Amino acid sequence: MDISDIARKLDLSNNKLVVRKAAEIRRLCNAQFDSSVIGVGEICKAVICLEMAASRLQVIFDRQAAIKLSGMSEKAYTRSFNSLQNVIGVKIKLNVKELAIQFGCVRIIKSVQNMLSLYKERFLASLPASRRANADFTRPVFTAAAFYLCAKKQKLKVDKLRLVEVCGTSESEFSCVSTSMIDLCFDCVGVSKEKKDAKDVKGNRELLDVLPEKRKLEDGGYSSDDESSCYKRHKKMEEAKYEDWKSTVVHSIKKNPEKGPKKVIQTSLDFTKKAATEEVQVDS
Repeated sequence: MDISDIARKLDLSNNKLVVRKAAEIRRLCNAQFDSSVIGVGEICKAVICLEMAASRLQVIFDRQAAIKLSGMSEKAYTRSFNSLQNVIGVKIKLNVKELAIQFGCVRIIKSVQNMLSLYKERFLASLPASRRANADFTRPVFTAAAFYLCAKKQKLKVDKLRLVEVCGTSESEFSCVSTSMIDLCFDCVGVSKEKKDAKDVKGNRELLDVLPEKRKLEDGGYSSDDESSCYKRHKKMEEAKYEDWKSTVVHSIKKNPEKGPKKVIQTSLDFTKKAATEEVQVDS
């Protein structure tokens, strides 16, 4: 299928510059390697070339429609896009301001820029002098990782998968760069663990104490800290109530003995006498 026909289906036929750029990228792909080796067909390759061209010329591109047209799943399409991009050496230019506008996080622009400069400084300081000249921070994955970490620090929701897709990298590379940034710049983007230790979390005891079974006994001499289980506390409270009731009953009996429970005497049964009576009746 001709690349202009695919561009027509993606509503890009009117933009001749994008179509020419996509055709140029496609010729470059064909000259450098066989795309079928990595499982990319001709239609999918043409769609990817159109997206690369639209991205470089900053033209709006409908990626969901492109994925449907390519006949691949979203994950397979992203993987193929990244593979082709790396093979032909096409780099996506990622701007912090454009990212902030796209994801609705304009207020973190300054934080991301400061974070990137601080990371570069600390990363270069950790490298030997012979390797500092070869360090490359122009890849978009660094900008995307810094953007994501700053947004997370300020509790802003950012779609991580969409961000990985925009920067044209893989999830593993994105995670690797993010981990490196957290290690070197934890004071800027470090976030405490969301799941806290149960022993460190102090609940609102006054809310629990409203319930009768949770109230502390003033006379008991034990507190909630002495028992780790609600069942044990409840059991001790029941025992304390029983002891109070028992002492009250005993005290009332001692005070008024006549009102106490009467002793029941069980009569004994004489079976021999009954048997002798029955024999006399039979004889008579």
